[in-house]
Amino acid sequence: MSDVVPAEAERLLTSEPVIAHLATCVDDRPHVAPVWYHYADGVVEVLTTGRKLANVRANPRVAISIQKDVAGRTEWMVSLKGTATVVEDEAAMRAATRRINSKYGADGEAWSENTLVRIDVGSATYRTY
Repeated sequence: MSDVVPAEAERLLTSEPVIAHLATCVDDRPHVAPVWYHYADGVVEVLTTGRKLANVRANPRVAISIQKDVAGRTEWMVSLKGTATVVEDEAAMRAATRRINSKYGADGEAWSENTLVRIDVGSATYRTY
């Protein structure tokens, strides 16, 4: 368990395959995009490319918002802020790809052109409704 992320928030983050929204920064403006993710012990893994990856390389400070809705009603939300690191290790990339894709029911090697980004969570808030 993470010292930063409350146990209930960790339970929510690992409970089911919901979409996260990754916020990065470009030209001092926010850029937000949906991503699949894997969470374990204070670290979020995402696979990305393009603008999100370029933004992380330029400025590693990021935020992630995860929310579960049913029929338009929010059941819970978790908001995380942290520091991202681009991981260039091929074995780590393959392992993360399998973890993330299996969570969402996709082929373990799908979207292998993406790059692994690990986010060390610095702060977390959550709420259930």
